[in-house]
Amino acid sequence: MKKHVGIFFLSLALLLPACNWGDEAYEQRLPRSRPEEQGVMIDGILGFLYAVRAEGIDMHSFMLLRHGNVVAETYWYPYKASYRHIMHSVSKTFTSTAIGFAVQEKRLKVSDKVISFFPGELPAKVSPYLKELSVKDLLTMSVGQEPAPTFFMSDSDWVRSFLATPIVHEPGTKFQYSSYASYLLSAIIQKVTGQTTFDYLKPRLFRPLGITGAKWEEGAQGITAGGWGLRIHTEDMAKLGLFYLRQGNWQGKQLLNAAWIKEASSVQIFQNDSLNYKEEMNDEGAQGYGYQIWRCTNGAYRADGADGQFIIVMPKEDAVVVITENTRKTQDVLHLVFQYLQPAMNDLLHVTSRDMQEQLATALNTAAIPVPFLTPDSLRFPTDTACSFRFADNPLHFEEAAFRFDSAGVCALQLRIGADTCRFAFGQDGWQFGQTRRLSPYFLSPRRNPKGLAPFPVAGYGSWTDASTLKLRLLYLEDYQTETYVCRFKDGDLEMQVSNDVQTKAVALKGTRMNPT
Repeated sequence: MKKHVGIFFLSLALLLPACNWGDEAYEQRLPRSRPEEQGVMIDGILGFLYAVRAEGIDMHSFMLLRHGNVVAETYWYPYKASYRHIMHSVSKTFTSTAIGFAVQEKRLKVSDKVISFFPGELPAKVSPYLKELSVKDLLTMSVGQEPAPTFFMSDSDWVRSFLATPIVHEPGTKFQYSSYASYLLSAIIQKVTGQTTFDYLKPRLFRPLGITGAKWEEGAQGITAGGWGLRIHTEDMAKLGLFYLRQGNWQGKQLLNAAWIKEASSVQIFQNDSLNYKEEMNDEGAQGYGYQIWRCTNGAYRADGADGQFIIVMPKEDAVVVITENTRKTQDVLHLVFQYLQPAMNDLLHVTSRDMQEQLATALNTAAIPVPFLTPDSLRFPTDTACSFRFADNPLHFEEAAFRFDSAGVCALQLRIGADTCRFAFGQDGWQFGQTRRLSPYFLSPRRNPKGLAPFPVAGYGSWTDASTLKLRLLYLEDYQTETYVCRFKDGDLEMQVSNDVQTKAVALKGTRMNPT
């Protein structure tokens, strides 16, 4: 792969924490500092980065703050600072923050009963447990429904359906994770403010913190999803972490009272009371739960999204760690944070060698996800060549595919899918960037809502893996989902297999040549 970062002068690399920003300009607002100046040992940061690589973790971004300063950050190419990233359940912490503002403005209390907000959506018979259900029970994932409900965009009224779901445990007594409890919190915000949670937070949190360009999915009936679907930049995540670390204070102004931050980040309920002491001490999912916030070992707490989206707040160390990634090894990553980064933070004077500074600059500047395919040296894209194929009927509704290879080592793929035409570029020597209105595999979930979110940034990488097989990988950068096209050219025709991160089986398509090579 061609080098994907610009040339960094050694003197600059030694003065500032290095980061591969990518090509797009992106305004950075948090102050930057050298790790040593903020009492952070470089070998701890290096140890974390090397361990992540050794574990094969699919990391996308990393940022470490100490004493309010960013002391290390990087983006695993082709991810860049300028791209938003899907937050999954980190979204929940933003929703609970909105509840905090509403409580501060005396629009509601956490003791308020949920049924009081939805008199028109209640079931014909309101059970005693439903009568008892409070806003606090939603915040602490202790509604008492088991299993937790699941709704789809095709369902007409999620609020009504949630309230009609039986509550089998006394509210407030049993932890049961439920994204629709967060959705109901978002619906309550909309009831008491007349605004979506997203719009309500903009003047109270997003604008004061300088969070711009955010996007948030809506659930049913135009209500902010609440429990998922927020897309923000890595630095925006760091800002929320710093906001909590500073107890609701931002640049000298108390935006949200400190009592709420303390209450929200404290243990309100334990997730599992059946673990023994040893099991509990090693389980980052069993340290207690606050208001849509997870407690961690060693006195930290975190916002936590599926597949490893983390905002980790460390009050004792006056630090914040932010991570975006795509891994099932989320516990392992958290353990690495507490194994390498947390012990590296103290307020002693650190003298770091020039060699170690250079090692850190190199590790941060060259971070990249592994290339998806390896190309034999003897195989290259054909140059100035084009071919087109028409597909037989198929479940993906692909009608035509046109390939064009240029002299710069780029394959342009044009797909006609029903009434839509999609165009993607795949580089043989490096990722090619673009954008598309085609939905990523993320939206194959029937609860997802793509309204207003497109266009989506994408990156493409391609390779001939043998003389007749072309493999193309398309990465949807905001959703981190991938789509893979395996194209076999045989006897003048095309056999294409299409797979993604969501479907369990590739879809096979057959195409007939439309024009000569």
